[in-house]
Amino acid sequence: MFGKLFGKDKKSEPTDSAPEVLGLRLGGAFNLDELKLKLIEPNLIVEGVAKTQFIQAVGKVELDSDTTVLRFYTDDDGFVQVLLSGGMNEEHISDVKLWYYYDTTGVSSDSEWNSLLSSGISFPEVKVDDYTFNRVWESTGGESAPVAMTEKTYTEGNKVTETDQFVMLYEREASEDSMEYAMISGEEKIIGNQADRCLVRSTGFDLQPADIDIIG
Repeated sequence: MFGKLFGKDKKSEPTDSAPEVLGLRLGGAFNLDELKLKLIEPNLIVEGVAKTQFIQAVGKVELDSDTTVLRFYTDDDGFVQVLLSGGMNEEHISDVKLWYYYDTTGVSSDSEWNSLLSSGISFPEVKVDDYTFNRVWESTGGESAPVAMTEKTYTEGNKVTETDQFVMLYEREASEDSMEYAMISGEEKIIGNQADRCLVRSTGFDLQPADIDIIG
């Protein structure tokens, strides 16, 4: 799965190191609140969330001058996503979610890719595993285009890669007091001057910083 997320290789500068927050770091590990998982997992699409997870890669997306997304990719085929506004410290955290991959589909031609970007990512609603999710990011003009972003991803050995992503977020009410989210992302990386493209669907749920116990 990581091969579909990491793209153009770059040589790391000495100061270009993987970001950290909440104690989450490249090569680290954490436990999730087991009681919370038992309570919410029956209402979610994902099954068998691992209590203990090891971080194998870290992604960074700068959405604008004040807003940053950090993604901590784990050995459980998912990632913790942390949204920060106005800085890179814990007090700047505005949202934490745990995402899991649902499926990935390859895109083989330029025409398929262009069609995907124009009409295959953003819909008023989508179905995932027979559940209906409603679009979260709405524009005023009636049409809501996918949000374009570039993720810089750090892996062990000071390897830094980049992936261009075109993303739309959806949500549904999973229970009276919890939401489940779906994310659809068209992703492109360049390998040997060739574009490697795919469509990735993921589902996720909210976490609180207190749900994460750092163990390494």
